[in-house]
Amino acid sequence: MHDIFLIRHSITEGNLQKRYIGMTDEPLCEEGILLLKQIRQRRKQKEADHVYTSPLKRCIETAKWLYPDLPLTVEEELRECHFGRFENKNYRDLDGDEAYQSWIDSNGTLPFPGGEDPKAFKERSVRAFLRIIEEEKKEKIAFVIHGGTIMSIMEALIQPSKSFYKWYVKNGCGYHLKEEDGTFYLCEKIE
Repeated sequence: MHDIFLIRHSITEGNLQKRYIGMTDEPLCEEGILLLKQIRQRRKQKEADHVYTSPLKRCIETAKWLYPDLPLTVEEELRECHFGRFENKNYRDLDGDEAYQSWIDSNGTLPFPGGEDPKAFKERSVRAFLRIIEEEKKEKIAFVIHGGTIMSIMEALIQPSKSFYKWYVKNGCGYHLKEEDGTFYLCEKIE
């Protein structure tokens, strides 16, 4: 049995500008640090014995703020989706781009030009998460990861099922899950 905390990284400059920052390795911005200070003051931090994080700076920095005394394991497969040509751009930058309009019209199901296929990204995220849960002996595990990674895990494993975008969480927020015998249960949304 595991208690699992899925926490989205704090705010980056790219988040403020509504950019697709999948593989862009941005640090947290001032607003992101301020948010983490506020979270530590207003919310009792969820207990964990170990923390897993994406290799990107925004996740590692968030994990160190929220769990400063815990061991941290960087897991490559928990990284965000590679947005290809859309990487580090926002909807204004992509206005008039036919490939972007096609991707929007597909409800985000088409592969990103020069990037990752959303289906492959979701499969990678869930596969890495399940492998970690299967191998981890500690009961309380925190994952400080990306919004897309969290939405992929939740869409695949939680019942009643919801579509990918229905599992969206703001920066610094997430979900508390329980796992028992390979079945995952939603305990609460962490805000």
